[in-house]
Amino acid sequence: MTSLMERVAGERRRLRQVRQALTAATDKTAGGDESWAPFYLAVTEYFDASMERLHEQDIRMGEMLRGYIDMDNADNKAALEELDARLTGLTEHHKKLLAARDALAAGEAGALEQFETVAGAYAAYIVANMGHHPGTADLAGRHFTQQDWEHMTLVSEAAQQREQELHNKVFSLLPAGLDLPAE
Repeated sequence: MTSLMERVAGERRRLRQVRQALTAATDKTAGGDESWAPFYLAVTEYFDASMERLHEQDIRMGEMLRGYIDMDNADNKAALEELDARLTGLTEHHKKLLAARDALAAGEAGALEQFETVAGAYAAYIVANMGHHPGTADLAGRHFTQQDWEHMTLVSEAAQQREQELHNKVFSLLPAGLDLPAE
């Protein structure tokens, strides 16, 4: 059985790989080639499943931190306000991604190009705003016990298996000629 840290690291690595593939695709663009649509739909399915869980983990982290730290401390308050703002921004980008996915799946005119615009912005938001942020990460590092980390990252075996299956699906549908960055 893998440790908590190994499991989380593997999940984050796969998320980064999918995000990098999406960025490479939206940077290159399909140039109107509808054969890219299944790849984009698989990417969205992956993000919908994995980001929902990661979003929940960040929400849980914020709730737990509020129970441990002095919320009258300006730095603590600012760190959690920043977390809340990043989560709100991610939710807005995610909604736009799902709407673009729906238009793409329905075969609407211009949907492929619109999806690439929205998905590129989504990937850029993840890079710029999600992941390790010193304010909340440092607070969690100082206050969380091993049990807290396990509770915060709680994920079922079924969810872990689904995340890996969706990751594999993304890369099985990689468009021909799409060059990915080296790891």
